[in-house]
Amino acid sequence: MQSSVTQWSWHGYPVAYRSAGEAHSDRPPMVLIHGFGASLGHWRRNLPVLAQEHPVFALDLVGFGASAKPSPAELAYTFETWGRQVGDFVREVVGRPAILVGNSIGAIVALQAAVGAPERTDSVVLINCSLRLLHERKRRTLPWLRRAGTPLLQRLLSVPAVGRFFFNRLRRPESVRKILQQAYVRREAVTDELVEMLTRPAADPGATAVFLAFINYASGPLAEDLLPEVRSPVLILWGKDDPWEPCALGRALADYPCVEKFVPIERAGHCPQDEAPEEVNAHLLAWGARRSSALSQ
Repeated sequence: MQSSVTQWSWHGYPVAYRSAGEAHSDRPPMVLIHGFGASLGHWRRNLPVLAQEHPVFALDLVGFGASAKPSPAELAYTFETWGRQVGDFVREVVGRPAILVGNSIGAIVALQAAVGAPERTDSVVLINCSLRLLHERKRRTLPWLRRAGTPLLQRLLSVPAVGRFFFNRLRRPESVRKILQQAYVRREAVTDELVEMLTRPAADPGATAVFLAFINYASGPLAEDLLPEVRSPVLILWGKDDPWEPCALGRALADYPCVEKFVPIERAGHCPQDEAPEEVNAHLLAWGARRSSALSQ
């Protein structure tokens, strides 16, 4: 059974996390990092299974889930910020180097944490890593309509009234369900529980500003910038049918020396840890056993 949600204070901001499996102190701990708009609950099908063999921690990035959502004027919502949060979490809560497991933008956060705090990183697992195709350096590769339309949309959403209207429409349960049905290949995984889990935090004060701040974030690091600096081994898992982050493009990340293995997950889209938890859990446990063996040598 999973433990209750606990709070940790990071620079005065409450951060929510859940932990289990602390008895396995001889195994490297795992820290699970969610993607954009998600929360620690996105790992509900993974944490209890992984905790049978490892200490496991799932946390809400600041700005998401049950964590604090300060104004973007107070806190910059960037990968550098979240990377520092994860690095500090490993130091203050986990207490020893951890396997950092991230999905989507959480994978970029994991890489950023590994680069910023290599002494706190055992290894990294990227699950459908965000390719950041709307990044200012990648737009030139997009079709001209998307290349021209994205900056226009960002300027439009920066108008407060327009941005609030857009987010209020987007956070409705029916809208969230449609987005999930695009991202997920296994439609049976799009449950009422999942929809409610994603919509509830979107009603919190500050959630709109966080969303709009990230929508306008077209700079910062790409996976290609961070992977050459990562000193620890990397495993990549990828939902083969991801409509947002194409598996064919993701395979190029396997060319970096730190990446030891690239594994496509059949019949899975953008969030295979939730769509295909049995397969993902098996790969994570195998990776954990491999890291345990390496540490014992």
